Amino acid sequence: MEKLSKIGSYELLAEPFHCDFSHHLFMGHLGNHLLNAADFHSNDRGYGMTFLNPIHRTWVLSRLAIEMNEMPEAYDRFTVDTWVDAVMRYFTSRNFRISKGSKTIGYGRSIWAMIDTDTRQPVDILNIRNGLITQYVDTDTPCPIEKSSRVKMTETASLVQSIATHYSDVDMNGHINSVKYIEHVLNLWPLEWYRHHFLKRFEIAYVAESHCGDTLNLYQEETGEGEFCVRITKRSNATAEETEVVRSKVKFIKE
Repeated sequence: MEKLSKIGSYELLAEPFHCDFSHHLFMGHLGNHLLNAADFHSNDRGYGMTFLNPIHRTWVLSRLAIEMNEMPEAYDRFTVDTWVDAVMRYFTSRNFRISKGSKTIGYGRSIWAMIDTDTRQPVDILNIRNGLITQYVDTDTPCPIEKSSRVKMTETASLVQSIATHYSDVDMNGHINSVKYIEHVLNLWPLEWYRHHFLKRFEIAYVAESHCGDTLNLYQEETGEGEFCVRITKRSNATAEETEVVRSKVKFIKE
């Protein structure tokens, strides 16, 4: 296989139907673009889903942090660069740079794990194609945003919403889509809030899987000026017990 560059660069379009009332791209759709760039990058280099799925392996997103100075507007063409900056036995970290023309408008950081799709257990990444991914590690390109933090919440967090899950929430891995959680979290603030606040940073950590038919309970806690933490739990029809599936931290700047 031909050795490609360590950084993948993907030209994208902010489609108008993926933009909010302010004509800017929804954070959830930006997240989707980042995940697609990760998929393209890994597939092109031989350790992506097209190679993994036939051998019953898949990548799963563990953590994602996105920090923006501005969001692409409707019809903007923008670029997502992505690269792997570290590989461990069970996890790999991947960075993103979002730019319009020569101007960088944001960055992202992510952590991924590889699992066996039959057992749902972790897989040693370094055993895949004799550790091919290690040939593409780039430790020189900077990603000047903080890594994902440990989202700490107290027992005083309030239950603010419960959501049923349905067919369109489920992705090709059979569990609730990663981006759906982003949308659920950001829907906790009314439209009027977004008229006066810019979403500066969004962090999400995926703790466990949830599935179609589960009820998602969202707990919210304000932890600083413009800073909020959200915990999502699942409750299945078979049991009333709640299991944590997601933690998120959101930072707004008043405009």
